[in-house]
Amino acid sequence: MHIGTFTPEGTWAAAARELPSLAELGVTVLELMPVAEFPGRFGWGYDGVDLFAPTRLYGGPDDMRGFVDRAHALGLAVILDVVYNHLGPSGNFLSRFSPDYFTNRYKNEWGDALNFDGPNCGPVREFFRANAAFWIDEYHLDGLRLDATQQIFDRSTPHIIQEFGQAVRQAARGRGTLLIGENEPQLATMATPVERGGCGLDALWNDDFHHTARVALTGRNEAYYTDYRGTPQELLSAVKHGFLYQGQWYRWQGKRRGLPAHGMPRPAFVTFLQNHDQIANSGRGQRIHALTTPGRFRALTALTLLGPGTPMLFQGQEFAASAPFYYFADHEPDLAAKVETGRAEFLSQFPSLATPAMRAHLTRPQDEETFRRCKLDHAERETHAEVWALHRDLLRLRREDPVFRAQGDGGLDGAVLGQEAFVLRFYGEDGDDRLLLVNLGRDLRLDILPEPLLAPPVARDWTPLWSSEDPRYGGCGIAPLETPDGGWRLPGHAAVVLAGTDVVPDQERGEGNGTSAQETHG
Repeated sequence: MHIGTFTPEGTWAAAARELPSLAELGVTVLELMPVAEFPGRFGWGYDGVDLFAPTRLYGGPDDMRGFVDRAHALGLAVILDVVYNHLGPSGNFLSRFSPDYFTNRYKNEWGDALNFDGPNCGPVREFFRANAAFWIDEYHLDGLRLDATQQIFDRSTPHIIQEFGQAVRQAARGRGTLLIGENEPQLATMATPVERGGCGLDALWNDDFHHTARVALTGRNEAYYTDYRGTPQELLSAVKHGFLYQGQWYRWQGKRRGLPAHGMPRPAFVTFLQNHDQIANSGRGQRIHALTTPGRFRALTALTLLGPGTPMLFQGQEFAASAPFYYFADHEPDLAAKVETGRAEFLSQFPSLATPAMRAHLTRPQDEETFRRCKLDHAERETHAEVWALHRDLLRLRREDPVFRAQGDGGLDGAVLGQEAFVLRFYGEDGDDRLLLVNLGRDLRLDILPEPLLAPPVARDWTPLWSSEDPRYGGCGIAPLETPDGGWRLPGHAAVVLAGTDVVPDQERGEGNGTSAQETHG
């Protein structure tokens, strides 16, 4: 969530007012986009320069404390997105105190790289370790999300990211904490325990899941989606193995991508259908529900919220918010012009956005109207009640169903059933299994069923538990999956959950003993 656009007022107090609804929905953790002070009237927060000061834009320090206290009272954890890979281009005066804060030994995408391993790096490391601990100690936050860790350069031992984790956990004084990393090259070592040579983060964002889901939802694979097809096999592999690229060749970058993630627990992969970056990178700030069909959106929402990864929603996704989310930043005129040009150049990697017609529709990041159009209208929870109900019921199923609550501890497997259809089987205790059937194409008739994952457990039958086409979610209903001739018919643009339930013994049904049910019951 971005505090400045989460409500029309854009304040901590206004955001706190909406927290009971999120708790009722089933949300458990709030991840705040950066709040460290930065120049200007609005911005995403990734150009922070006063890292120990919450921005004045959302209220005072006590307002932030009040927000966190309100969240905790409702059972919600709060973690903060922090930027330890660069500092903003405007208002950053650290180099006036010492030239050793920065280094030219590494090339940083957004400015001067921070000096974590060069001469006189000790005080620099201490500065950022102290900041990590500060948010936990002073504002009682429950953890951090580290932005773009691939741009945090450190060839020394221990790695500075490992020290961030240690600082957070020490500052928590026994409270549970959560440390999540964004890592574009998908280096699994970031979330490998320290004792096994890793950096000790708890989880990593899974861009591969997002990218293949995005292609499946929209049919487009331009630019950094080039190496994805959105196929059932890709979606299954992302659910089962986390990252799709764990060392294979990656055409878009012309090099290998990722490291093996074998052994990482599945909840260590944060899965999502959209985030602030990806919505803004659509060019027109459109959210994923506006770029696909309602049925596909509901079906992949089910996969995301019921799958074994840790699901993440971007603010407003839970009610299909109509507000776009653009890139916005209020810089002084010269810098603003450079940012606007740079933003257009970045988006030009998408051929569809590089055309003169589309470039004419790109918003100017420095315009206040660009910022204002991103503000949520929470009244849409009522006008879009079907989407809210979809997310509420899926999160309840994840929380309360014994098999989905176990998140694949009993085993998980999957199989492709058709060109756009697949099945996931979650194994429960004593045959109490679940099937999640997803079909992103047209109705699929399975006249023959040579797939063992479709077989019911011993002495059980499959019975419907949940459907994305339930009218409560704006769906159009579905016919029974099993056809009279014993085949199956999977509805198009839909997801269905089946549960293994006990079969009534033949003698109780009056079958197999020469006596009809009518005769047995008089």
